[in-house]
Amino acid sequence: MAEQHGTPRSRHGLARCYRHPDRETGIRCARCDRPICPSCMIAAPVGYQCPDCVRGGAPAARAARPRTLAGGAVAEDSRLVTKILIGLNLAVFVAVLVAGDRLVTDFGMLGYAGDPFTGERIGVADGEWYRLLTAAFLHEQLWHIAFNMLGLWFLGPPLETALGRVRYLAVYLISALAGSTLFYLLADRLQLSLGASGAIFGLFGATAVLMRRMRADMQPIAILLAINLVITFAWSNIAWQAHIGGLVAGAAIAYGMVAAPRRRRVLVQAGTCAVVVAALVVACAIRTAQLLA
Repeated sequence: MAEQHGTPRSRHGLARCYRHPDRETGIRCARCDRPICPSCMIAAPVGYQCPDCVRGGAPAARAARPRTLAGGAVAEDSRLVTKILIGLNLAVFVAVLVAGDRLVTDFGMLGYAGDPFTGERIGVADGEWYRLLTAAFLHEQLWHIAFNMLGLWFLGPPLETALGRVRYLAVYLISALAGSTLFYLLADRLQLSLGASGAIFGLFGATAVLMRRMRADMQPIAILLAINLVITFAWSNIAWQAHIGGLVAGAAIAYGMVAAPRRRRVLVQAGTCAVVVAALVVACAIRTAQLLA
């Protein structure tokens, strides 16, 4: 009942532990969102939980199904969506090996060009909007899909646990769209791009936001992200536009999800996704007008 009337705060603006009102803290229980001090923090798969939630005795835990940090439903298998995404990428990779360049030409990220097989105009500007998403599941080289799937396996499960399946999938797919969109906007119209890198960089951005929200050590993710950014701009034949587009979109969506107020959480989260998608649609419309002018 006390939580519904607000959490007591110190003169410095920090919340006070619900079990030790004399102690200030910036950490909250990942399950019930009540402030907890170091003495009450119990390590969980994502963040920390309070003693009541660990024992199953918290009022919030008894009243409703446990929720993730972002308000999603807690699932038994926190890797399910990640495993499905990896499976889809691997399946498409095998299909590319079997079908060859035809599949890449039909579904890769391409602005506006002539089909080398038929001579007809193809690309996003020709109305093939699906390329913005299908390109994110295409890979031609073994090293390319290996690096991307390794990143997905490393970054995906913690985010899936913290956000919930639906929100995590939204971050992944919209980041992929954002990466393709920035590539479409800035790259040469004849340049072809493919790969899940935009989505993976979106997970990097989301992970950084999540760790910041949990007041966790930012150094590991900062170093890993810095290394990947150096590779992005140091190596040739890398679509840096897709990486940056995915990174920005993933961070923006994750921030809207973890910072949303509890009473309007779903509305704010859905609104954040809608705003990002709307911005991508506008950018694509502008670029299409330029190419067809």
